[in-house]
Amino acid sequence: MKIGILAVQGAFLEQEAVLNQLQIPWKEIRCEKDLQDHFDGLILPGGESTVQGKLLKELHLFHPLLAMIQNDLPVLATCAGMILLSEKIDGQDSPYFKTIPMDVKRNAYGRQLGSFHTIQEYQTIGPVPMTFIRAPYVQNVDNRVSILATVGKHIVAVRYRNQTALSFHPELDKDLRVHQAFLDLCS
Repeated sequence: MKIGILAVQGAFLEQEAVLNQLQIPWKEIRCEKDLQDHFDGLILPGGESTVQGKLLKELHLFHPLLAMIQNDLPVLATCAGMILLSEKIDGQDSPYFKTIPMDVKRNAYGRQLGSFHTIQEYQTIGPVPMTFIRAPYVQNVDNRVSILATVGKHIVAVRYRNQTALSFHPELDKDLRVHQAFLDLCS
């Protein structure tokens, strides 16, 4: 098994560190030729979704990755990655991949000072630590989308087909179960 990690901007190094802990080979996806090597799953890391969306198009990664996601390549998307997958983005006219029928609110918890940490129930895993940094949350989901976790009244983790999208950053905590659940989808 090998996992591709979008490495154009954001927290890709932290994702690589988690995969190293789990002894899973990974490959950075930085340009179109990086897509020629086979990988069994894709991580879309946290960062700045607007910058990532722009770079995906400039580097000719957008359409090939969209096709892979539409063909059920397993995806783990954290924070900005969640925004990239969302069908609708509150206050933004042009969403990106649009592969999960949901509506997200960007920076829903405020700026950097609104960042926080909590432990909440995650469907099929149990209580997991969750670190939120300028995080989005899901405002609405289609009934085909499984809600995996909520914080208060806000949806913070979903699964649709082979795509798992999270508002929080599991790569910043020591608990590896969220990544392991993603890897189970890849194998």
